[in-house]
This record gives sequence, structure tokens and C-alpha cells, in this order.
Amino acid sequence: MTIRHVAVLAVPATGAVPPGIDPGDFRLAMLEDAYEVAASLDLVTPALIHAPGESGLEAITWPGTPIVPATTLTEAFEALYGLGGGQAVILAGDAPDLPGLLIGKLFRALSHAPAAVCPSDGGGLVALAADLPLPAWLAAELAAELSDGILDDPEALTRLRAAAPRPGLVPQAPGWHRLRTPEDLKYLDPRLEGWENTRALLSGHPLNR
Repeated sequence: MTIRHVAVLAVPATGAVPPGIDPGDFRLAMLEDAYEVAASLDLVTPALIHAPGESGLEAITWPGTPIVPATTLTEAFEALYGLGGGQAVILAGDAPDLPGLLIGKLFRALSHAPAAVCPSDGGGLVALAADLPLPAWLAAELAAELSDGILDDPEALTRLRAAAPRPGLVPQAPGWHRLRTPEDLKYLDPRLEGWENTRALLSGHPLNR
């Protein structure tokens, strides 16, 4: 049986945090909620990806969760392959309310393609899925630094399809949103289950809906 990883990328603190909330606390709340989405899925192994030198992330994970330092997404996928993974999704850590169903759609897309993406409202990607080991064309395209990587590139899907032998090798799943600017907070729906840590931190702060 193929081992599937869903690894949450600890993205830098964003500018979406409302006044009066510590940006570091907001980042960790979003990251923990995104991790809980991954950990709640059946038949997958959750993991965390972070830049080298960051510590303290064990506090937001279940015991035994792989916590992987990486400087590029290529390194991150290679590390997950080294852990026995045959498929993996790397999820941006500022999408705390992402429905697990969308991750399932990415894995289904891998049944007929070596990679798949969940695009982000406003540009870039919420998640990137790939067969492991990575095909050479994808490994080369993901070799940028995490802080300047493809998840934040408005042309991410175009780049990936241009790098692939055929554009159809990178199908697109339904999109979602990330919390990168104050305006993005309007996407949070109090009626939607999940994102408990982010919800608690924002308690008392209007979401500008």
C-alpha cells in the first residue's frame, strides 16, 4: 500500500493578523489548524516542514509526527520519500480552514498524473501534490528557497505546466484561500467546522465579513 504524507509547511508570519494579536501566535495558530486538517485524514501520515533552525514545533503536533527541516520544496519532498512516502501533499500553513476533501481530490488526481495543485485565491498555491520520488522536471522547478518558493508565485501553475513534458501532467483541483493579507480574513466562515486555534485567537476581533 502506498504511504501518503500530508506535510504542512511552516510559512513565515503574514500580514493578515489583526491589531492586538501577536503575529507569531497567529502564525502558530494557523499552522496548528492546518496540521489538524492533515492529522484528521484517514490513511495518511501527517508531517511538518520548516526552515532549518526553527524549533518548538513539536508542541503543536501529535507524538511521532515527522518534523522535517528543508531549504527547498525539492528537499522537503525528498525527505518525505526518505520516510517511505510514495505520494505527498505539501500544504501551506496559512490555510487553517482548508477542507480535507480538497486534499483527497489531490491524491485522486495523482492516480493519473505525477503532480497536482490546489490554487490559491489571489495567486500562488494552497497545496502541491506529487508522486515520489519526484520526476526530474518537477524537482528542478521546486529548487527555489522556501521563502521565495512556488507556493507564493502568482504564475505557479503556468510554471509547473511549462516545466512538465505535457501541461496535462499537472491537473488543477478546486481552489481555496490562504490568509496572507488583512482582506483575506473575510474568507473565514464561522459556520465552517475546524480552524479552532485560529478561531479562538480571533475571538473578539471582527472578521470584516
